Amino acid sequence: MEEKSTTQRMKYAADISSIREAHSRISPYIHRTPVMCSESINAIARRRLFFKCECFQKGGAFKFRGACNAILSLDNSQAAKGVVTHSSGNHAAALSLAAKIRGIPAYIVIPRNAPKCKVENVVRYGGKVIWSEATMQSRETTANKVLEETGAVLVHSSNDARIISGQGTISLELLEQASEIDTIIVPISGGGLISGAALAAKSINPAIRVLAAEPRGADDAAKSKASGHIITLPETKTIADGLRAFLGDLTWPIVRDLVDGVIVVDDFEIVEAMKLCLEILKVAVEPSGAIGLAAVLSESFRANPAWSSCKNIGIILSGGNLDLGALLTLYGN
Repeated sequence: MEEKSTTQRMKYAADISSIREAHSRISPYIHRTPVMCSESINAIARRRLFFKCECFQKGGAFKFRGACNAILSLDNSQAAKGVVTHSSGNHAAALSLAAKIRGIPAYIVIPRNAPKCKVENVVRYGGKVIWSEATMQSRETTANKVLEETGAVLVHSSNDARIISGQGTISLELLEQASEIDTIIVPISGGGLISGAALAAKSINPAIRVLAAEPRGADDAAKSKASGHIITLPETKTIADGLRAFLGDLTWPIVRDLVDGVIVVDDFEIVEAMKLCLEILKVAVEPSGAIGLAAVLSESFRANPAWSSCKNIGIILSGGNLDLGALLTLYGN
């Protein structure tokens, strides 16, 4: 099917051309992650599911794609001063690893309540940790101070054209690996992943549906779609620590225009989906990564006539960075 990029380039921060360029740029460094299927899970879902296992990506999550594209897009003078970001999770580790590959410094502002395993990944990959308080204001203030002191380049975790293009490479691979897919379900937070995934998927197949999966305790995207403008929440409360960010000015227009719906699920549904991934797929997936399966198994999805024709569904298992202790606690409940 003919790809359309001219309109995208005029309207959005990325397009199919920038996504294909990103894929060429990062292919030597990323894993082309496998797509797994399970007849047992298909029977439960009453649909055919295709799991794109980004939990097997370098750094343990899809974030390495965008981070790698951003780092490799810098010219030498920019790269020499390094990069900075504020992140509580997988983006921090991914940027640290990508910077290590290029041999440049990465200054990572991390809130004190970040998951231990994700902080350890940043240190393992050579990132320079700068602590902040848990509030977004503290994170941003600390990051701005580092920017002033170092002259490094800010790489936002989602609201960045290079990040969006890098994340979109997932759809390129997924639709090559399973061309029969008619629907893709994607976790949503800041919107970088779903923006790239939607741009690529709908350029290749305009009829494909792209649905977001979001926890009820951080359902700003669902509220934003319903209201027609960005809504932020005074607080978020969910087991899915990677899905607590809000949409930005670059990701929102893509989500507004190209995402066909948002499926909101409860935390207990996410935990059940994690258990199925572990027990049947034999894959350990973090809460944010399991939410796509939780969405397709949810009553709100099953009972919605708008999605009754979704028969071949791609699900992005976006990450697998989970503390073993937390896994055992969840599995034991």
